[in-house]
Amino acid sequence: MVQVIKEPLVTEKSAVLNEMGVYVFRVDLKSTKTQIREAIEKNFDVKVQKVTTSVCRGRSKTNKFGHTKVPYWKKALVKLKEGEKISLFEGV
Repeated sequence: MVQVIKEPLVTEKSAVLNEMGVYVFRVDLKSTKTQIREAIEKNFDVKVQKVTTSVCRGRSKTNKFGHTKVPYWKKALVKLKEGEKISLFEGV
């Protein structure tokens, strides 16, 4: 079975979205919105109102050993129903 949720994304922009009830996660590239919704509801015991996804383009990175390729990845913006919170993001 594929792990749908890879990790939460904690950035300044996601911190602003957290105040509005929107949480940002890095998810598996092949996962669907329905799978993401079910995984969030099961793992965090909350009700999801809406899931928005976007595929972030890979790029080349240069380091002291030469070029490396950063692969494509997918992020999900999960809007929770009114009054719901994920405690993982509190205090960030």
